[in-house]
Amino acid sequence: MIHAAGGSGNSNSGSNINSNGSNINGNNSSTIPSTVPSTTLSTSSSSSNAQSQDDDDLQSIHHHFRSKTVCKLNCAHCDNSVCVRGMKAMLLADTRIELYSTDVPPLSVQLVGEDYMTQNCQCKIRDVACLTCGNVLGYHITQPCQQCMEACNNGHLWMFHTEAVTSEERLDPEGKKILLWAHLPRAEKDIETVNTEDEYEQCCR
Repeated sequence: MIHAAGGSGNSNSGSNINSNGSNINGNNSSTIPSTVPSTTLSTSSSSSNAQSQDDDDLQSIHHHFRSKTVCKLNCAHCDNSVCVRGMKAMLLADTRIELYSTDVPPLSVQLVGEDYMTQNCQCKIRDVACLTCGNVLGYHITQPCQQCMEACNNGHLWMFHTEAVTSEERLDPEGKKILLWAHLPRAEKDIETVNTEDEYEQCCR
């Protein structure tokens, strides 16, 4: 899970699973250690009052995360675009570890290997690798555990190691201000997400 606070993290903490690393092409050249604790499903709060249509179009997320910056993430190995709805936060199971996460399945990564668990919690997770270069970038929480579901979390199930991706702050539609999660549209209303999906589909034809 992802914790509510930001803070600095230590990438060497947490359990060390599959310490040799792997990539989608079947070799062991990945530089990303599988130091993978978990995340969980959202406990994001919904407003009890009737809201305007504009508010309904915005992303619903726990208030602790609303002031966080929206990030664009690229693969650190090949610079392939990973997602445009990234968030940097701390791991619930070990708050010394910082990760990036996103709320929608990225089109440019693929699940690899089998589900496994770490020593930090009982979440089941599976590695994800870049479709362009094959390096492991992070993991997907396939089954959140009860402990993480009951904690304050951002609801994201797709996690990326800070050393596996590069980050760029995303600007608002006018290109003037840094976009915060409080003002981020839902995925289906997010023009930049929709455009990214269209570009991906055209490349795959």
